[in-house]
Amino acid sequence: MIYKNELIHIKKEKSEIPWLIIFTNENIKEFSQCSFEIKTEILRCLDIIEKEMLAYYKPEKINIASFGNYVPHVHFHVMARFKDDSFFPEPMWGKKQREANLDLPSFESFCEKLKDKF
Repeated sequence: MIYKNELIHIKKEKSEIPWLIIFTNENIKEFSQCSFEIKTEILRCLDIIEKEMLAYYKPEKINIASFGNYVPHVHFHVMARFKDDSFFPEPMWGKKQREANLDLPSFESFCEKLKDKF
């Protein structure tokens, strides 16, 4: 866990790419069921994470995904994507395109730096 407050928490996803997931603390099934305060907090954190990933990693694209068929709990995936990652341009859940050997700056250092932004 890299951040938690009374509304949301943010966890790291183990992956070859920088990948964070924002969860609501309360077990809410749909984004439309979230309070205005929770929606605002999710969007605030999404904005911070995206901007920081763009500045730190200089990725080809930031992917933001929200679906919860297996985990029916509001959460958003935020991923920095690179032309040379294993799945690009497919989604990370798609068909693997190649064996990647990315040489990225430290994800642990990024997460430590990110903590100060929330």
